[in-house]
Amino acid sequence: MYFDSHAHYDDESFNEDRYELLESMKDKGVDFIVNAAADMDSCLTGIALAKKYPFIYCSIGVHPHDVKSLKEEDLEEMRKLASYEKVVAIGEIGLDYYYDSSPRQVQREWFKKQLLLAKELDLPVIIHSREASQETFDLIMESGVREGVIHCFSGSHELAKEYVKKGFFIGIGGSLTFKNAKKTVKVVETIGLENILIETDSPYLTPVPHRGKRNDSSYLKYVVEKIAEIKGVTPEEVASISCQNAKTLFRI
Repeated sequence: MYFDSHAHYDDESFNEDRYELLESMKDKGVDFIVNAAADMDSCLTGIALAKKYPFIYCSIGVHPHDVKSLKEEDLEEMRKLASYEKVVAIGEIGLDYYYDSSPRQVQREWFKKQLLLAKELDLPVIIHSREASQETFDLIMESGVREGVIHCFSGSHELAKEYVKKGFFIGIGGSLTFKNAKKTVKVVETIGLENILIETDSPYLTPVPHRGKRNDSSYLKYVVEKIAEIKGVTPEEVASISCQNAKTLFRI
C-alpha cells in the first residue's frame, strides 16, 4: 500500500498517457496520490483529476517560481477552490533561492500570504524549500502553522529534527537513492518512520535504477526499499507506516 504524497500528474509530460497510467496505479500497489499544485492552472487540473479518480486528492497553492505573476484576486480564488472536499493541503508553497525565478521579496510575501490562508482554512501545508532552509523554517514558525510536510527535504538532519518536534512530516523521494544522497540518508537515519512521508514528485526526481526517465508513482517501491534498508525494517513496514502518516496529515 503506497501513498504518493506529492506528484504532478497535470504536468505536460503525461499528456499522451495520463489516464492510462493513472488507471494502472491500483494494480501497481499505489492506493493514494496527492496531486500537488504549482500554479493557478494546476490548482484547477488537480481538482479535475481528484474528481475523476477516487484515489487522487489535491492541493491548492502556487510554487515560488510562479508567485511573481500572482495578484490579490488569485488569493481569493485559491480560498474558493480550497473549499472542494478533496483539497487536502495548501501547497506547494515556499522559497526557492536556487533558481530565483521570482524576486526573493515577492517569494517571501506570497509565502506568508499562503501560510496565513492555510491557517485560516485549517489545512496542512506542502512546503518547497531550496537554498532557503532556515528562512523557510522561521517564516513557518512565525505563521503559527503547525501541520504539514517539507517536500523533498534537502536540509540538515538537525533541522529535520526541529521540524519533527513542531509536528511536521519530512518528505522523502527518489533523491534518497542517488549516489550523493549522504545528507538525506542521515536525515532518514535520524528521524522516526512515524515522521516520514514518501513521494515521487512525478515526473521529476526519478529514483535509481530508472534515473533519467520520467518518474511516476509506481517507482515509490525503490524509495521504500531504500528507507527499509537504512532503517533495518521490511519494505512492507515502511509502506504501511508512511501510508498511515499521510492519511493522518491529510485527514483521509
